Amino acid sequence: MCIINFCHKAVLIAPLLLLLTTGNSIAQQDTLVAEKPSGKYFRTEPLRATMLAVALPGLGQIYNRKYWKVPLVYAGFAGVIYAIDFNTSRYNTFLKAYQDLTDAFPETKSYLDLEGLQGIDPSDFDPIKNPSGYSWYKDRILRMVDYHRKYRDLSYIGIAAWYLITILDANVDASLSDYDISDNLDLEIGPVTMPIMGQLPSGVSLTMRVTF
Repeated sequence: MCIINFCHKAVLIAPLLLLLTTGNSIAQQDTLVAEKPSGKYFRTEPLRATMLAVALPGLGQIYNRKYWKVPLVYAGFAGVIYAIDFNTSRYNTFLKAYQDLTDAFPETKSYLDLEGLQGIDPSDFDPIKNPSGYSWYKDRILRMVDYHRKYRDLSYIGIAAWYLITILDANVDASLSDYDISDNLDLEIGPVTMPIMGQLPSGVSLTMRVTF
């Protein structure tokens, strides 16, 4: 009779113990799932980085947290702007000298101030007294006019190209910000034997393996 009562009580207690144990396990699992990472993960958006770079050069690099690129962005713009200013100034100087050389007014002699022409006798530029010298100097000055006009125009194109490069850089940085190569991608270099005409010479093999 006692054995039957004990078994009966055990049958009643066992589900209760199982329920308590399962409930504790579920609570522990819920606790583990509810845990949050200690830090925040920053993920850049390519479209936003691009729009910021379009709005203001360097702003896309700041958004991507590539602060060291900002000085490079503005150094590139400064270099191109200097090239524009230099070639524009030289173009205007040589153009004025060419106009003074070819006009009918002997008083206009700005060409005598050009580098390398100081101290030259003005009669060397006379188309009547020295036609060969006049033609040589005229062609030389005209070539310099064309040269600086060409590089002035290229500098304007360069500033537009550099602007596009900074936008592209911001977009690529944002797109590759969370790019990661895990251990699933392996690259191995090892020895290998290659049968060639009945011989087994040694060689080196390069193997790439992707694990899914």
